[in-house]
Amino acid sequence: MAIRFMSAYPPCYKDMSFWINDSFTENNLCEIVRGVAGDLAEEVQLIDNFTNKKGMTSHCYRITYRSMERSLTDEEINELQWNVRDQVQSQLNVELR
Repeated sequence: MAIRFMSAYPPCYKDMSFWINDSFTENNLCEIVRGVAGDLAEEVQLIDNFTNKKGMTSHCYRITYRSMERSLTDEEINELQWNVRDQVQSQLNVELR
């Protein structure tokens, strides 16, 4: 049995969509999110994927941010999300949508 501590503070959800390549892995994405946001990143969840007529595949991930100590501001969350987007694009070589 795992013990999971719940935060009394509200979560904030941010979505990120991008075209994946053959080398993409969810593990690498999660490592980047954790590297940028640390413990403020509570969950990374695939919420949508599709393949277009040209055979390109797009994934949409929802990142849940939450602090155990306080409510996060919009400015904090937006800065984290932009940093995550920048790192995902540069390190995973994906095309953001």
